[in-house]
Amino acid sequence: MVSAIMVSKALASGARCDRAPLGCGEISVSKVTRATKMLEQAKVAFTVHAYDYDPDADHIGLQAAQALGEPPERVLKTLMTLVDGKPACVIVPSDREVSMKRLAVALGGKSAQMMKPADAERLSGYKVGGISPFGQMRRVPAVIEAAALAHELVYVNGGQRGLQIRLKPADAQAVLGAVAVAVVA
Repeated sequence: MVSAIMVSKALASGARCDRAPLGCGEISVSKVTRATKMLEQAKVAFTVHAYDYDPDADHIGLQAAQALGEPPERVLKTLMTLVDGKPACVIVPSDREVSMKRLAVALGGKSAQMMKPADAERLSGYKVGGISPFGQMRRVPAVIEAAALAHELVYVNGGQRGLQIRLKPADAQAVLGAVAVAVVA
């Protein structure tokens, strides 16, 4: 089980770290979420990273990328949507917007729209700004931006504001059963 958050860019190999060594410039805080439990059960290698979450940021995903010192195309945001009135999850780079038309087509629908924040929180079981595609209360179809698969490692929300999970994008796609399609505008 994941028992520590590493606040660094350590472990570039993507291996999961169960315990952050103290006294080496890293902060260790005990954190476990439904997202980390799901990845642990799937035996996926990952690391968890904390950052200072700014609830007043205009673009939460971009703020996370900046706080982590990562390019925004590697820090993915999780958006809850409705495709033909049915819930879906879309994962895209934090500096990009979703083409609702492309999203609808990717899931075999005619139209798509963003889910209302209260509905997204109720369906996912997470607070807006901390919605992870992993460990949601109800499993819904997922789409991941195809371009994200070109990166060795990406960051995805860990199920809590100020918490990111770093993993291989192909592992995220496999665990979620996500369709990889170009859905950005």
